[in-house]
This record gives sequence, structure tokens and C-alpha cells, in this order.
Amino acid sequence: MTVPNKTLNLSFAALKQAYRSGELSPQQLVEQIIERAAGFTDHNIWITAPALDWIQPYIDGLASKNPDSSPLWGIPFVIKDNIDLAGVPTTAGCPQFAYTPGQHAFVVQQLVDAGAIPVGKANLDQFATGLNGTRSPFGACHNSFDFDYVSGGSSSGSAVSVALGLASFSLGTDTAGSGRVPACFNNLIGLKPSIGLLSGSGLVYACRSLDCISIFATNSDDANEVLEVAAQYDEADGFSRHNPYLNLKRHYGLAASNLSLGVIPPSQLQFFGDEGYASAYADTLSELQAAGFTLTEIDFEPFLEAARLLYEGPWVTERYMATQPLIDTNPDAIFPVVRAIVEQGKYPAATDLFKAQYRLRELKRTCDAILASVDALLTPTAGRHFTIAEMLAEPIKANSQLGYYTNFMNLLDMASVAVPTRLFSAANGKTMPFGITLVGPCMSDRWLLSIANRLQGIFELPQGATGQPQPARAQNPVTSQKRIDVLVCGAHLTGLPLNWQLTERGATLKTVTTTAAVYRMYALAGGPLLRPGLIRDESNGAAIDVEIWSMPADQFGTFVAAIPGPLGIGKVQIADGSMVTGFICEPSGQIGAEDITHHGSWKAWLASR
Repeated sequence: MTVPNKTLNLSFAALKQAYRSGELSPQQLVEQIIERAAGFTDHNIWITAPALDWIQPYIDGLASKNPDSSPLWGIPFVIKDNIDLAGVPTTAGCPQFAYTPGQHAFVVQQLVDAGAIPVGKANLDQFATGLNGTRSPFGACHNSFDFDYVSGGSSSGSAVSVALGLASFSLGTDTAGSGRVPACFNNLIGLKPSIGLLSGSGLVYACRSLDCISIFATNSDDANEVLEVAAQYDEADGFSRHNPYLNLKRHYGLAASNLSLGVIPPSQLQFFGDEGYASAYADTLSELQAAGFTLTEIDFEPFLEAARLLYEGPWVTERYMATQPLIDTNPDAIFPVVRAIVEQGKYPAATDLFKAQYRLRELKRTCDAILASVDALLTPTAGRHFTIAEMLAEPIKANSQLGYYTNFMNLLDMASVAVPTRLFSAANGKTMPFGITLVGPCMSDRWLLSIANRLQGIFELPQGATGQPQPARAQNPVTSQKRIDVLVCGAHLTGLPLNWQLTERGATLKTVTTTAAVYRMYALAGGPLLRPGLIRDESNGAAIDVEIWSMPADQFGTFVAAIPGPLGIGKVQIADGSMVTGFICEPSGQIGAEDITHHGSWKAWLASR
């Protein structure tokens, strides 16, 4: 018997608990989703709507899967209709382009194998060209909070379906912001993974060199679970990348609140007349500062210049290539505003491409250096939320404004996560969502999700537009994997002979402190270079002066490899009780060594000689 239809709590935690208790079955869930979806037909969410005739085989297939070993068992998801689902037409928002694939897209296959249930193919800006959700012959997709406002695009239906409680998560795509802008407008987490982390096999590309499949979810924990399943290397995809160790699931958790976030100076912010968004952004920053975050202004102009290359440069040619031969043989089949954009790509010369690539390389160096100076960059996800009428009145200008904070991302090969931060009373008199985006270097996906996890605990917003509360969040602490703190106590101290081994690797002095009072220091035998050894002694120890240096993680291995015995790297307890990676000494180092603990520091002992 079908459970009466109601607003569903589709968080992974809630569904798994309902399945375990017997309160709900996947069959009942899908039937409720179908019934609930029928109430939102005017939102134009679907190209292929939920229906048992094609979903039932996926439900039946769960009988052969173990819920304990299938991480997404019974979890419903939606697929943007430029990503293949076997046996269901892929249209890319253009009926004349449609084809029916014989196999799933690589990412979809991973999700289905893990027990996830596809429940619909979602509407989109045609050929993923747009950030607003109105550029579709299947109708403009309406916002989940206010019917008169744009949903955001191009992954419009993907976002709205999750926000309205019709799926637990969804797949979108992102070239210039399509996996982030709809998240902002619908109170969702929008993960734009590093390019190549999710395979593009079975995706109708908008820009082959820039596109990535994105993930919408109501919280960072669920997005992280989907990423874990979906991020598999695909030999058949020439753009696929292996997920490095520091970006694996074990590095997701709860980031600290004393991080440094790069923010845009007021002179470079744009809200395009949206006072509500300007105020929501200011309130967001105030709450972050109150929570302990340090906000550091950065120069946003290099990012903006890179962004302008996307539509003012030769990359629009990729959009033209993606629509061939349809645009050459049947141009009227393409949505008018999409055709006006794509047709421009027929003409750029190869010289334009190389000039743009040269400039982009210069800009990337500058932008990478800016990212390296902070734990993450923080921007508004969008500067303004338009009504559908406003968007249709000025489709090119308004859409361009939606991309002000997003267009640079894939050109610069960066990862990002859109995070909702405010529900505020807008000029329309309704409660509307606002959010920010966290930006990091390629393969920083887990770190950004960990910061998003922290932010969701600060702002405590409901799931999408459903009003359902968020589940308990992951609480295991994680630290940034970009840099490693290294404690030194001897020849590597500032001004001493081996300090160059730190500075040449890009390490910077973080703090000067002492160990906890549980160490003895010895001047080791041998030479000619004098070295100390730090040995823990709970009974007779003392506090020893030390320095803590912050080193780029990719330099740490070569630094450690150069350390001679009996010295090594371990965990050293400092004055505040915390443990820091640093120099320790094997007990054998005491042989022939001089106990110099009473000097309190290596430098004091050197001075005494």
C-alpha cells in the first residue's frame, strides 16, 4: 500500500533509516515521487518525467543488491537530459537532436551499480547554453521558491527536482556555472568537481575541453557520498583523471572555523541592483567572521579577465562544434537565443585560439598564486536573481550577469562548491535563498566540501524548498591538504644552516612556540654540522623553543627523505597540548650526545659555546 503523499525527507540518512525500520520501501518511495511530481507539472522540470514503466526495472534490480554493501541502495536521483540513461531518449533540450542510447553514461552506470534509482531526465537550457533555465523548447523551468523567478541553468530541472523533494540528488553539468547558479537559486549544495574527476563518457558536451558533470544535493555529506561512487577513472574518456590520495573520501569531514578565506574587495563586487543579494552577502561575511573565519581581500580582476575569455574568446567554437551538423543543416531547430550564441563560434581563427591560450596561461599563474595564499576563495555564487520576465526581456545581458562569479572556473581548472547561506525576505515579499561559492585548486574537492560542511553548521538552513531539517553532519575534523605544518627545533630554525631546506620548498614561518614540558634535548654526536635530538621524557622533560613552518604538501616527501638518522619525523606535543608533525629522535641518539635541556633551546646552547 502506498504511503499517503507528503513532503518527503529524502536525505540519505533519513531514507536509509526508513528502509532499515521497514517504514518505507523503494517501491513505495518511487510511487510517492511520481504522485508528488504530478503536482509540479507547471514547473517544467522534466523532459522524461517519473513513470513506473521505465523506473520499475531499477527497483526490481535492488533485490539482488545488498543494502549494506551498496552505498546508494534505494536512493532516487535525477539526470540532466544531456547525460545518457540507457533506453531513454537524450535530447540535450532539442527534440530534433534526440537519440536513444543503448548504454548508460559511465557516471550513471556507477550510480546504478551502487543501488541508486534514476527517476527522471531533467529539463535544461538547450545544449547546456545558458545559466538561467528559460532557454528550452520544453518550457522555462520555474524556481522552487517563487514560480515567477528563474530556476538557474543550464541544469535547471536537475536542481529544482532536488529542491522540491523529488529526488535525493541529481546530476547536472557545468561549463560556466551551470552546476552552481541553480544551487544558489534553490538552496542546494552544488559541487562542480575538478575537470575529469567524473567521466564525461555518455555526456553531450557543450565545451569538450571545459565541461564536467556536477552534483546537486541538499547537504555536503550526501554530495560527498555521490562523489565517492561517481569519481572512478574511465579508460575510455581521454579527459578522465585519477583521483589523488589527498582528495579521497577519508579526507572529507569538518573543516576548522579559523581558516583564511579570500574575498572580493567591495570595488570589484557586482550585485546588478539586487539589494537583497547585496545584503545577504554582507550578512554572510559577518556571520563567518563571528564564527572565527579570517577574511582576506584578494584581487579578483585576473579571475574576471579569464572569465571574459569564455564568451568573448575562441572557446565558443566548442559550442558550435557540439551542435554540428544540426546547426548547419537545420538551424531553426535550435532555440533562437542559443543559436545566436553558438553561431558566433563558426568564425574565430586559429590565431585567436592561441593568443587566448597564451593569455589564459599567464592569468592562471596569477590566480593559482592567489589561491595558494588562502585556504579557499569565497565569492557570491550569483550577483542577482532575475524573474523569468526580466530574463526574457534581456536574455543575453541578464545571463551574462549570472556568470560574473562563475565563468572563470573551468578555464582555470579549479574546483568549487556552491553553498547556501541565507534565506532572506526579498523584494517580492517571499523568502528567497542566497549562497556563496568556495573555490580551490584542481583536486581540492574534498577540502571544499569539508568547508561547506562547516558552513552548513553555521547557517542551519532546511533541505531545499521542502522545509525538512538537515540530518546530523559529519563531525570528524580534517585539515587542509595543501600545506603541512612542520615543527623544527635545530639546524632548520630561522637563521641557521639548514633553514634553506624549508624556504626553497616554499615553506613559510607560521609561529614560534615551545613544546609541552615533556621533552629533553640533546646535542648529537658527529658533525661537522651540529644537530639536536628531541626525545620525549614524561618524568623529567622541559619546554623547548621551537618553530612551526607551513610547507606545501607536495614538497614534504623530499624534505623528509633528506633527514639523516637517528632523526626522523613524528608527532610532537606543543605548549597548547596539540600534536604537530615535527622532528623527533630515536633513543639511540643519546649515545655520545650531550644533554642540553637546561638551555631551553638549540639557539641558546649554540650561543653558550
